[in-house]
Amino acid sequence: MNDTLSVISRPRRPASITVEHFYKTYRERLKLEVIAGAAGMRRTIREVSINRPALALTGFFKYFPNKRIQVLGAGEMTYLKTLSEAKQRKIFEEFARRRVPCLILSRNFQPTPAMRETCEARRLPLMRTPMITMNFINVATLCVDNEFAPTTTLHGTMMDIKGIGVFLRGDSGVGKSECALALIERGHTLISDDFTYIRLLDERELVATSPELNRGYMECRGLGIINVGELFGIRSVRREKRVDMVISLREYTPDVVEERTGLEHATFEILGISVSHVELYVRPGRDIARLVEVAALIEALRKMGHDPAREFNERLIEFMAK
Repeated sequence: MNDTLSVISRPRRPASITVEHFYKTYRERLKLEVIAGAAGMRRTIREVSINRPALALTGFFKYFPNKRIQVLGAGEMTYLKTLSEAKQRKIFEEFARRRVPCLILSRNFQPTPAMRETCEARRLPLMRTPMITMNFINVATLCVDNEFAPTTTLHGTMMDIKGIGVFLRGDSGVGKSECALALIERGHTLISDDFTYIRLLDERELVATSPELNRGYMECRGLGIINVGELFGIRSVRREKRVDMVISLREYTPDVVEERTGLEHATFEILGISVSHVELYVRPGRDIARLVEVAALIEALRKMGHDPAREFNERLIEFMAK
């Protein structure tokens, strides 16, 4: 059984990000420092990959990936020092002319005078980091990939239940927030309420987070807006979590057919990725929060290779065969 999500906004993938945004967002993580060309921070990064411009430093610019961040490590800096100042200026003038987003020096290398002066004059951001070149490239690629990841906005509540990311969805007023509140009281963690941002990272992993404006807040009918962190402690709120399963809360009607064995594994599609899906019907006297908690634990067992329904079915078949 497959289900498809109705979304608040269409999936989108940013076409570019500014160098300024990249610097402010990841400055501490990447240990970045601007040393020249600060006036050009509005330049744009338009590709995820990071480039080491070894061939470009020799003057070969055919197939040069000018939309990427350019990183100069020990090899590039050693080669530059063998060139005359006039040759260096010509190379960096070409970099600026081709609208590269920025230059970053690894290992806290000092820029050559020609590099610094040209970057300052042409408003080409020049930064440096103490990180080793390959370490910087690996981490920076993850950072840029995070920015360019396909994103959609969904209506629902995201929870972390014993390490399993559970997205609760359903019609307005069905009890998503009340269910989440009961789970928080039992020690589980809130990611987002009502509006949830979901990003597809590395074309394989869905990660949910909340808008900055309402992070840590919930709307409960009859109570209004509550601050979860202040009421239950800071451990009850988390910034983001991988989406492992979707649970749909639906109003109970006498004609519904509920799953009784668990042998059929339904899936739910978000941004082209299928995740486990469970439907729970809300009716008086039913502890929905407890059922959601158990559903998450069953999903955790499945991820470890244990499927209770399938294991019981195999035992039953074996018993009947005897």
